[in-house]
Amino acid sequence: MALLLRKLFRIGKLPDELRAGLESEGILHLAEFVPVTRRFSGSIPGKRASGSVSSYTGALALTNERVLATLSTVPKLAGRTIDQRFDAPATGPVTAELSATGLHIQVDVSAVDPRCKGELALHYRTDIPEDLLLRLPTLTLAYSVPPEWVFRAVGVPYRP
Repeated sequence: MALLLRKLFRIGKLPDELRAGLESEGILHLAEFVPVTRRFSGSIPGKRASGSVSSYTGALALTNERVLATLSTVPKLAGRTIDQRFDAPATGPVTAELSATGLHIQVDVSAVDPRCKGELALHYRTDIPEDLLLRLPTLTLAYSVPPEWVFRAVGVPYRP
């Protein structure tokens, strides 16, 4: 029933403007209305949690050039959790790994914002074909995010 409601309200659909940019790069894999599990243990200003688990919906796209994933909580609004080119330098406190079971994102939140402590993880649960994984330039990416990214992912308003 939850999936039906998400599809009806278009929560987890890739926004049209993002889709247009991806089509020019050659979409290899696109999954919408993907269940996303968010795990958070630690503290950020405004929230302290020990093993908090929440479910969201998102979209995952793989092109010839990049990995793009979004997280949605309301219709027609999707925040990017990753938008990383395969050839970008693999540096930063956020690591992403593609596997047959989907996309796994791990964040050392204290490396993003020193006011924070703990770990944040997102798992986009969707099947990615093995033959596609073998064709990708890399299955592991690392990148940096601004502090407000962590606050948004945990569900707390950002205060600089």
